[in-house]
Amino acid sequence: EKSEKEPEASQEQPEQPEAPQEPEDPEIAELRQERDRAVGEMRRLNDSIEDPVLSQQIDHIEATTGKIFQYVMAHPDRKGQIRRFLNYYLPTTLKLLNAYDRLDEAGISGVNIDGAKGRISEVMKAIVDGFDRQLDALYQGEVMDINAEIKVLQSLLTGDGLADQGNIPTGGQ
Repeated sequence: EKSEKEPEASQEQPEQPEAPQEPEDPEIAELRQERDRAVGEMRRLNDSIEDPVLSQQIDHIEATTGKIFQYVMAHPDRKGQIRRFLNYYLPTTLKLLNAYDRLDEAGISGVNIDGAKGRISEVMKAIVDGFDRQLDALYQGEVMDINAEIKVLQSLLTGDGLADQGNIPTGGQ
């Protein structure tokens, strides 16, 4: 019986709380809070705005924003690369979407209201592209490292006679 109870005890051990973890880096905590605030605001606006094209664009920038924050939280040394994104592009995008939502809620059509909503709709394509480019830029250094590693591997394989020249790709950046 005692041998039967020992495995049960070892199965219960993982359920016990682990040693306290180090407190989260305040910079990461701040990024997480900003991400949650921004993504929450985008979701609220998306629920309120009925235009299907604009809604799809909001979905896209919400997903891209989440990926940008996720990358920088995993690589805090890259936070400087998103400073303008954090301080201007993201808040300005939210400001424009809030303005669109307010104008839409007015429930009337007019030169000023329709014109402003139209300009916001037009600039959203550029915003989507800009957010995508911001995310892509974060990966630039990583891609350069990968390309360098591939080049070294190709050289070694060729130099050691382990590669067929026809099977070594020459493309890349």
